[in-house]
Amino acid sequence: MSHPQATGPTDLAAARRAGWLAIAAFVLLAVLTFWVTRASGHPLPGDASLHRWSVAHRPPTAAAAARAVTDTGTGVIPYAVLLVVGMYLGRTARRRCAVALALMVCLGAGQALRYALMSMVARPRPPVGDWVAHASGWSFPSGHTTTGAMTAALVLAALALGGRGASRLAVVVIALWGGSVGLTRVYLGVHWFTDVLAGWLLAVGWVSVLAWAYLRWAPTVQDPPSVQEEE
Repeated sequence: MSHPQATGPTDLAAARRAGWLAIAAFVLLAVLTFWVTRASGHPLPGDASLHRWSVAHRPPTAAAAARAVTDTGTGVIPYAVLLVVGMYLGRTARRRCAVALALMVCLGAGQALRYALMSMVARPRPPVGDWVAHASGWSFPSGHTTTGAMTAALVLAALALGGRGASRLAVVVIALWGGSVGLTRVYLGVHWFTDVLAGWLLAVGWVSVLAWAYLRWAPTVQDPPSVQEEE
């Protein structure tokens, strides 16, 4: 059996950083949400101009590529990614399943939080005639954006906290994917940019809260797994 030890000072410092990042992200999200609700469904400064630019610079090939990227931010793909990461991080079959399940539950809870905020704000989407992709529900925050960014952040956090780390190239690729899903939503005409910004802030805030909680309370040092665990 493993025997967890106390969290060290390095972990406490990292927990404080994660906590402050969560506070900053949620404060900015609260300000943005208040601004959107005060606008009564109208686009905020910059939303309309970015929307017009996207509609005017959308050849079929670019639109098809954007749809391919945007499809990776919904459905089973994010959960499949987290399943693979869980299988990679766990040292035993039991731990692999536990890590994968924990990551998927964290994503599901984050999506539920996003849905609650979306229902509360009830912001209309851009005009339907400008869409070149399927969309449903209210606009703020963007669901694809939140899921993509949250998945990318969970992957990076899990790799770092699990002691496996990732190369700089891998970090850049994962982060770019998480961000690009949101940008495609604006390019495809189904979201305002501030919907995407809200999704990013929600993802950063939620994963930072999870990292803070893990660093504060989860065991950081464990004995090698027993023979029974390996089986």
